[in-house]
Amino acid sequence: MKSMLMIGLASLALSSSAAFAAGDKEAAAVAVALPKPAAGKGQVVFYRPSSMGFAIKCTVRENGAMVGRVGAKRYYAIEVEPGTHNFTAKTEKTDTVAVQVEPDETSYVKCGISMGLMVGRPNLSPSTEEEFQKSAGKMSAMDSAKIAKEIEEDRAELAAKATKGGSN
Repeated sequence: MKSMLMIGLASLALSSSAAFAAGDKEAAAVAVALPKPAAGKGQVVFYRPSSMGFAIKCTVRENGAMVGRVGAKRYYAIEVEPGTHNFTAKTEKTDTVAVQVEPDETSYVKCGISMGLMVGRPNLSPSTEEEFQKSAGKMSAMDSAKIAKEIEEDRAELAAKATKGGSN
């Protein structure tokens, strides 16, 4: 009786694992349809397909100003003027990626987190729509209202620091 129970549990575990793996493949096959940028504008999609360093969000900045933050297995898009954009992400180390944005097109930037001395280190790298879509079914969009609020808070904090630094 005991061995039959063990065999039954093993079968259930194997069938659950197989079903999970099949579902995982199906999730990866789901494409994300992103909105097109406004006419004459470009779009940059930042995504983080891995859960490595899951507690650390990849805060992306351009010219010191936050343009967004992406968590593990998440993505978000920003609309920008065409041209070259230099985005940075920083923890104990700063990483930079230059992206040439074309009008009416979408560019992709992958954010990874690697091991650091005290905290995970961000790694920004140019990517493609194909790479993004391979992971899209396992990711979800960041909450745009939450990102907008975090950007406003960051701007207020930067302004306060500038005011404080300018009055000394």
